[in-house]
Amino acid sequence: MTMNLFRDQFPYSSPPRLFFEETDPIPFDMPDDIFLTDTTFRDGQQARPPYTVEQITTLFDYLHRLSGEKGIIRQSEFFLYSERDRRAVEACMEKNYAYPQITAWIRAVKEDFKRVRDLGITETGILTSSSDYHIYLKLGLDREKAMNQYLDIVETALAHGISPRCHLEDITRADIHGFVIPFVSELMKRQEQTNIPIKIRLCDTMGFGVAYPEAVLPRSIPKLIRTLRSETGIESSRMEWHGHNDFYRVVSNATAAWLYGVAGVNGTLLGFGERTGNTPLEAMIFEYMSLTGDTSIDTTVITEIARFMESSCGYAIPPMTPFVGRDFNVTSAGIHADGVIKNEEIYNIFDTRKWLNRPVRINVTDKTGAAGVAFWVNEELGLKGEHRLDKKHPGIQKMADHVQKLYRDGRTTALSRDELLAAARLYLTTEIRGQRPEAKSQDSD
Repeated sequence: MTMNLFRDQFPYSSPPRLFFEETDPIPFDMPDDIFLTDTTFRDGQQARPPYTVEQITTLFDYLHRLSGEKGIIRQSEFFLYSERDRRAVEACMEKNYAYPQITAWIRAVKEDFKRVRDLGITETGILTSSSDYHIYLKLGLDREKAMNQYLDIVETALAHGISPRCHLEDITRADIHGFVIPFVSELMKRQEQTNIPIKIRLCDTMGFGVAYPEAVLPRSIPKLIRTLRSETGIESSRMEWHGHNDFYRVVSNATAAWLYGVAGVNGTLLGFGERTGNTPLEAMIFEYMSLTGDTSIDTTVITEIARFMESSCGYAIPPMTPFVGRDFNVTSAGIHADGVIKNEEIYNIFDTRKWLNRPVRINVTDKTGAAGVAFWVNEELGLKGEHRLDKKHPGIQKMADHVQKLYRDGRTTALSRDELLAAARLYLTTEIRGQRPEAKSQDSD
């Protein structure tokens, strides 16, 4: 069979094209048991400096706490190539956590199974590239040779009693009926013959997948999942979705995978991964809660992870990043601050103090106004009930005027906490008497 690069959809000389077709309705078919899997220590390390063994074990502890007793984060995969990789795996295995379970990732090379077996790992990912871009242009094979090579590696895993997880790289540019369906059908035959579970990971390697049922294959996630399940008989529990964020679709695509029949969504902490990154686990935790209503998860762990990434791993999280950025629930606009001071639900996505240990905050700038200054003062000084100050308070008005003068004189940045405390001492002497403005507010940011 000749190579099929879907040039109508992927011209390369211009952005990819989306095509649609009339189709039978594809209903939601979310599995009863949906879960997450983690690749922070595999794909997540391919686009950043390697973690130390100590950093890996600490992050693994966080993943365990975030996973909870239900095992929301079911598995975490590791490289096995370097001595550091193996020491990290051994250190995490010694913790004897039920979740996340430790799995491996290896090349499609028989010698690599010895590494998996020697560590006592029972499941491993195997790279089984599925598009003609990879089969012909990268590997220099044709489809028949590629399938035979992949199946040979899978049979080696099964012979060692190891459950293979086939990573169908670049599936959203693959010939679904010409290669993917025949390959997965062969995998299902071998699963039936050996009674050893075989999984597939649907890898949207370039982020081309879309959540639209009416889009044509190979880009339509709903159509891809329905086709795989109906034509190969693979169970939802044997399927994982692995996305990349090249076109800003990584979270919506992962949610679509759950909704249309994939049980597992694979991601990384903070979305680390090749190029634009993988599906952020912290985002999918909240998607999981939205879909299931399960509120048993200790999501405050997410804030601890973010601070650890900054303080111990040297990563500066972009401040506007949802859930983990320092400014994700901080407002600077005066009209927003005015709403927050009346009722924080007006401009806060949910009770971020409860779920992330992140109370609403205000950046005081020339756009903040007296309402924002009042909100900052009340939160910083812990003023409650009748002791709270509103924007009409004379001292608040003077502080707001002070801020405006600074900007008229050339100020361009938000005021620091120390600057605002100094202004509060100057203009709110009575109100801060007996207070402790030296103490930090509840938000440790």
